[in-house]
Amino acid sequence: MEYTNLGRTGLSVSRLCLGTMNFGWQLGEADSHAVLDRALDDGINFVDTADMYGARDYEGTSESYIGSWFARTGRRDHVVLATKVYQPMSDRPNDRGLSARHIIAGCEASLRRLRTDRIDLYQMHHIDRGTPWEEIWQAMEVLVSQGKVLYVGSSNFAGWHLATAQASADRRGFLGLVSEQCKYNLLTRHVELEVVPAAIGLGIGLLPWSPLAQGVLSGALRKERDGAAGRTTSHAAPRVDEHRPVLERYEQCCADLGLEPTTVALAWLLSRPGVTAPIVGPRTPEQLDLALKALDTVLDADALARLDEIFPPIGNGGPGPEAWAW
Repeated sequence: MEYTNLGRTGLSVSRLCLGTMNFGWQLGEADSHAVLDRALDDGINFVDTADMYGARDYEGTSESYIGSWFARTGRRDHVVLATKVYQPMSDRPNDRGLSARHIIAGCEASLRRLRTDRIDLYQMHHIDRGTPWEEIWQAMEVLVSQGKVLYVGSSNFAGWHLATAQASADRRGFLGLVSEQCKYNLLTRHVELEVVPAAIGLGIGLLPWSPLAQGVLSGALRKERDGAAGRTTSHAAPRVDEHRPVLERYEQCCADLGLEPTTVALAWLLSRPGVTAPIVGPRTPEQLDLALKALDTVLDADALARLDEIFPPIGNGGPGPEAWAW
C-alpha cells in the first residue's frame, strides 16, 4: 500500500479510501464487516462514511456498522475515520444544514453510532449558503478544542467556496479545510476548471467520489454482454446507453493496454494533480483486488493521451481561465 499526506497536514492516509455508502443499502452488517476486514488487511487505513448512509432514513446505518466493527475488532486506532454532516437526519427543520446547532448535534450522534470518541476528518457534505462561515467555524473550533474532531473537510464545494471558507478560517487562526471530496472521474472532469487548482493552491487534498461513474467505467459493456448487468443499480441501462459509443472506445483502449477498466479509471485518477485518494466502494472483499492493482499501474504518456481523446477535458483542458479563454 502507498500512503501520502492528507492535503497540507502531517496525517498519513492510504492512496485508496474505502467508501462505505453501500453499507446498509446494499450490504448487511456481516458483509460490511468482511469488506472492512479485507480493506485493512490490504493496507487501506482511510475509511469514509456519512451520517445519512444506510438502508433506513435517519438511522445512520453505515456509521452503526462501522461502530460495531470497531467494537468487535478493536481496530479503531488503525483507521483514519471520515464522516460527514449536512443532510437531513430527521423531519425537524434544525436537523440539517451547517448551523452550529446541527454541526455539534450531528457530531455527537455520529460519535455514538461509530462507538468512538473522535472523528479524524469531519466533512461538510455540501455547501450551506444560508449559514455564515463565522458560525460554521465557531462550531468546528468547539469540536476540535474538545478533541471530538481532528481535521475538517468539505464535499461538493465549488472552487470559490474553498477559497472563501479558507480565508474565513485564516482570519480566525484556524487550520480550516484540509480536504475536498468531489465528483471526479473520466466522464466528469468539471472540477479541473476551478476546484482542482483552488485545492492545490490552498493545500487541500482531493478525495474523488464516484471514481467509476457509478460502475459505468468498470467494464459495464462487457458485463452487459456477459449477462452481469442488472444485478445492481450500478449499471442501469439509461446510464450506460447515454455513454455507449464512448464506453466502447474506452473498453477497447483498456483491452489494448491489457488492463481492467476499473484499474485504468483509478490509475488515471491517481495520476491527476492534487488527488490524495479516490474513494472506492466495493460490495465484496474480492472487488478490492482490481482497485488495488491501480496502485501498481503507471499509465504512460501515450495511454494518457488516448484517454484524453476518448474523454476530452472541459474546454481547452486544464484550469480556468485558459480552459475557456487564453
